[in-house]
Amino acid sequence: MNKQDFISKLAEQEGIEKKQAAACTDAVIRALTEVLVAGNKVQFVGFGCFEVRQRAEKKVRNPQTGEELISPATQVPVFKPGKALKDAVAMK
Repeated sequence: MNKQDFISKLAEQEGIEKKQAAACTDAVIRALTEVLVAGNKVQFVGFGCFEVRQRAEKKVRNPQTGEELISPATQVPVFKPGKALKDAVAMK
């Protein structure tokens, strides 16, 4: 399912116009992004938790040349599903 499919489903379920569903979806994505960029986490009890984690630097190898390189440390967004979401997916 892509973003447009999601917007259509949201509009159908909530009985609103696709334009309103698109605005709501964009607002949620924008708010999540802002919170994660600020280094905070967002937790929806039962659904899951979005947070930023530090990934340490590591040695990597270029498969074409065999040369060893250092991949720098970086921050990555992560999603950890909650129990209710895990249970719902497992029961499908």
